[in-house]
Amino acid sequence: MVKVDLITGFLGSGKTTFIKKYAAWLMSQGQNIGILENDFGAVNVDMMLLHDLEGENCELEMVSGGCDADCHRRRFKTKLIAMGMCGYDRVLIEPSGIFDVDEFFDALYEEPLDKWYQIGNVITILDARLEEKLQPQAEYILASEAADAGCIVLSKSQEASGEEISGTVKHLNRALESVKCKRRFTENEILNKDWETFTDEDFQRIFNSGYVMEDFEKQCFDEKEGFQSLYFMELKISETQLEKAAHQILDDPECGDVFRIKGFVKLEESAAAVTENEKMNSDSAQKASTNNIWLELNATRKEFSLKPISAGQEVVIVIGENMNEARIREYLGTE
Repeated sequence: MVKVDLITGFLGSGKTTFIKKYAAWLMSQGQNIGILENDFGAVNVDMMLLHDLEGENCELEMVSGGCDADCHRRRFKTKLIAMGMCGYDRVLIEPSGIFDVDEFFDALYEEPLDKWYQIGNVITILDARLEEKLQPQAEYILASEAADAGCIVLSKSQEASGEEISGTVKHLNRALESVKCKRRFTENEILNKDWETFTDEDFQRIFNSGYVMEDFEKQCFDEKEGFQSLYFMELKISETQLEKAAHQILDDPECGDVFRIKGFVKLEESAAAVTENEKMNSDSAQKASTNNIWLELNATRKEFSLKPISAGQEVVIVIGENMNEARIREYLGTE
C-alpha cells in the first residue's frame, strides 16, 4: 500500500518550504514520491514553489479550489484515485492553511482509497512566532490541525526568542483546550531546530512519527463569514509598487483582517527586457521569455519576503477575513 503523509499548518507557517526539504530527503532514501497540492483557492501558487523538485522520482499534482466544499472533496478523492495507479512509495499532501483535517481521514477510509493507501504521518508545521490573538475560526483550525499530529515541527525557530517559543506552545495548548481536546504538548515534544541544520536523525524522527486519533469538539463556521481569497490575475505592477502595496494592505484596517499576501511579480529589469524582446522575431522572443526572472512574494504582518524564483505567473493572492476588495484594489492599482 502507498503511504500518505499529511503536512498541515496555518497560513504562512512554512509548509511548502518544509515539503521541499522533506521530499528531497525522501528521494535521497530512494523513495519514489508524489506531491499533491490541495489548495483552498482557484490558483495554486505553492505548486510553483515546488517546481524544482519535479523529476524521475518526484511528480507534482494539484487539486484547486474555487468551488464549493462538496465539489472540492470530489476533486480531492478523484485525484487520489488517479495517483494510486502511479506506483509511488509515498504521497505527500499539502493542504491549504485553512484545511479541515477530517476531510483527509474521511477520504482515506473510503473505498477504493482504503485499499490503496495507508496513512503514514500527520506532520504539523507551527510558526515559532505565532500571533497571540487569532480569530475564532483560526484558533479552531490551529487546534484541529495539531490534535492528530504525530510530529509538530516549529518553523523559523532560529528567528524566535525562547519567550516567543514558550508563548507559542502555550497558545497551542489553549487552542486545544478550547475545542475540548485532551491532548497537550510540551516544548520537548516539539521539534525545535533550524531546518538548515536538520540531520538524518531529525528526518527519521519525522518519518516515523505516525499520527494520533484524538477527539475534539467539531465547530462549523459560516462560509460567507469565514476565510476569503482574493485573486488578482495578470497584475501589471513593479516589484517596488508591490512591496509598498503589500505593506499598506496589511497595515490598513479598512482592508479587513488580512493574514497573508502571496504571489509573483516579474523582476523590473526582466520586464524591461521583455518589452525590448517584443521587437525581435518570435523565436528569439520566446527564448528570452523563458529566461525571465520572477520574484516570489510572501507577506504577513510579521514578515515580508520578495525573493527570486525560477518560475511564476502574474498573480497576487490576498487571504483574510471580512476583506474590503475595493480598498485592496486601490493599493494594487486595479480599481
